[in-house]
Amino acid sequence: MIGIDVSKASLSICCVDKDTRKAMWRKDIQNSESAVKKLLEITHPEWPWVLEPTGRYSQCAAKMAKAAGRKVLLASPKQAKAFAQSIQTRAKTDSLDSFSLALYGLSVQLPDYPIKSESVEELEELLLARKNLSKSRQSLKQSASQLPHAKETLEGAARELSATIAALDKRIERLVGQGQLQIARELKKVPGIGPVVSTAIGSRLESKHFEGPDQFVAYCGLDLRVKDSGKYKGQRKLTKNGDAELRRLLYLAAKATLRAKNSPFKAQYEREKAKGLTSIQAICAISRKMAKLCWSLHHNKTTYNPERVYTKPTKALDN
Repeated sequence: MIGIDVSKASLSICCVDKDTRKAMWRKDIQNSESAVKKLLEITHPEWPWVLEPTGRYSQCAAKMAKAAGRKVLLASPKQAKAFAQSIQTRAKTDSLDSFSLALYGLSVQLPDYPIKSESVEELEELLLARKNLSKSRQSLKQSASQLPHAKETLEGAARELSATIAALDKRIERLVGQGQLQIARELKKVPGIGPVVSTAIGSRLESKHFEGPDQFVAYCGLDLRVKDSGKYKGQRKLTKNGDAELRRLLYLAAKATLRAKNSPFKAQYEREKAKGLTSIQAICAISRKMAKLCWSLHHNKTTYNPERVYTKPTKALDN
């Protein structure tokens, strides 16, 4: 088993014997195509590679290994970190991280490393650019309200950014319309989910492996944990772990669906409010339901049907 700790500039590699669980050799190479090609030449074709998802930094090694017919496994960063802490407590180095990744791959059945398609990668980059532009626009608007002498200049810059964002939205919608991300077209049918939200959710579902709806909800940080400390007794709070941007977009989609016509989520909002939940808590509950719905549409390759949103699947009866 080969564990690879990935950074922007380098790859720290450790080969571990599956029987003795001891390191056979260690090596540090550049994170480049030429270095990965040499690594493929000196490693056995049947030895799996274990990597954590580190965005674009891990794509080179994962893509080249899969293209060469190697088995590449995905290690969840959070779980891999917990595993590493369970076997070593006094140090953290790239070499030790690669060793623990290899051991983790030998100890746990890991899923295959997902490779993003070119279209998904392009859409994710456009979404990231949009996110950064939106943050800059918001910062300019806030500064304009605090700096009256520079207000006209700052508002002009904010308007220019708004025009850039609008052009970017059209580009994203055009790519989705051309069939670059089929699931996004289906997600847009859900009341409250627009082109940007559907593209963001669709790209995550396409590029990552979620075994169930609860796993996707947890990835978005919309799952609940019990907080029992001091004056807080048995209260539930969002974990807010995972993808903060996706959590924000789902929350906005949940708010938007309450304003949409024929939205099946309005009844849930009223039920949650009747339970004593605040408006924010009720909207978060709808966000979780929408996340599960999106996962189901992607996983089961089904079409959106508002009558089935709150219908639980029935188990087949034995004859």
